[in-house]
Amino acid sequence: MEWYLALLVIMGSLLVFMVAGIPVAFCFVLVNLMGAFLFWGGLVGIEQLMISLYSSLATFILLPLPMFILMGEVMFYSGVAPLLIDSLDKLLGRLPGRLSFLAVGAGTLFSTLTGTSMASVAMLGSVLVPEMEKRGYKKAMSLGPILGSGSLAHMIPPSALGVLLGAIALISIGRILIAIIIPGLLVATLFAIYIFIRCKLQPHLAPAYEVPPTSLSDKFMSFVRYVLPVGLIIFLVIGVIFMGIATPSEAAATGAIGSFILAAICGKLNWGVVKKSVASTASITVMILMIIAGASAFSQNLAFTGASRGLIELAVGFTVTPILIIVAMQVVVIILGAFMECASILMITLPLFIPIVLTLGYDPVWFAVLMLINLEMAVISPPVGLCLFTMKGVAPPDTTMGDIYKAALPFLGLDLIAMVVILIFPQIALWLPGIMH
Repeated sequence: MEWYLALLVIMGSLLVFMVAGIPVAFCFVLVNLMGAFLFWGGLVGIEQLMISLYSSLATFILLPLPMFILMGEVMFYSGVAPLLIDSLDKLLGRLPGRLSFLAVGAGTLFSTLTGTSMASVAMLGSVLVPEMEKRGYKKAMSLGPILGSGSLAHMIPPSALGVLLGAIALISIGRILIAIIIPGLLVATLFAIYIFIRCKLQPHLAPAYEVPPTSLSDKFMSFVRYVLPVGLIIFLVIGVIFMGIATPSEAAATGAIGSFILAAICGKLNWGVVKKSVASTASITVMILMIIAGASAFSQNLAFTGASRGLIELAVGFTVTPILIIVAMQVVVIILGAFMECASILMITLPLFIPIVLTLGYDPVWFAVLMLINLEMAVISPPVGLCLFTMKGVAPPDTTMGDIYKAALPFLGLDLIAMVVILIFPQIALWLPGIMH
């Protein structure tokens, strides 16, 4: 069978199963079983598929995944978030639009602890939105900054999606986690600049209000008790990888231990928190491992049928600048992001994209950073971005989906600007991995 016909059969079947409403992970299982039977020699092919699935999961590189998820679940169930927000609030003083800046600062900080965007948006939305509403903030300056900064979880290590991307694409997870640091801070900085300019031009969006004075000693004690331990956890995860002290797997374990210690310091650790965190981590990890197994087998089906090689030859044969092919890939992901969740997008696109990226001679870590920014956009892209619906669940009852969509659009634009900057200047993403020990 010609490679393009095999590709049509595989992708067509996948789309049919998805339209039928079957969960994405099970869609890939069905397609992989069908592909193994048709292209790998019947029952022998299915037996080989089972061996392949086992091999894709029985690997040491996946060990950081449950540990990073556990970090986020402990932070979520322990309720440490309000204490950290209160500490940051004391440090801001009388800054114009201070609650919007607080959302960006807290979102960036929580991204180092949760690793998942929906958890960040849920925490920030439930804590900050009622206070913003009480202070007269318009929805553009209350919902928007929370949606934008909550989505930063993909771009601030430890990123669970970054680990998933590395596992599917067979890219160094440690290099990805280090590479996204500067781009993640760039996005957060763009958010802060936008908020500052918008509040200066339209002060009615974030009315000023009297802030109770806080003594320097109170600020210092709050910083030492709640913010400084977070810095220690960041070092336990990112610092030890960057300095070559530990592998990503070892760093994930130290970070998980650090999150339990932080919850204990804040007086929020108990058996109920531990039980819920571990149970939720197990559930999420199983789901992600199914995704990885499905994506791995999907890649093998594409390779076995010759579809991957055919696509590579087709892409290389285009008489266009190779960078335009990368741009086209990102456009495809942007379109998919408006209708699908991130893990599904990775499963569908990476087996097709990564071989082409490598053949064109681009650094796969740089491409991974572009993908993560794009997927950061996906979680707040109308109409079905998951964080949009998370926000609807925690926002005041009079908030419509239209309000949420409008609030998210400027931050989508800022993400797009950051992606273009990194597309033009790859060293923004590659400098830190280049000096790793």
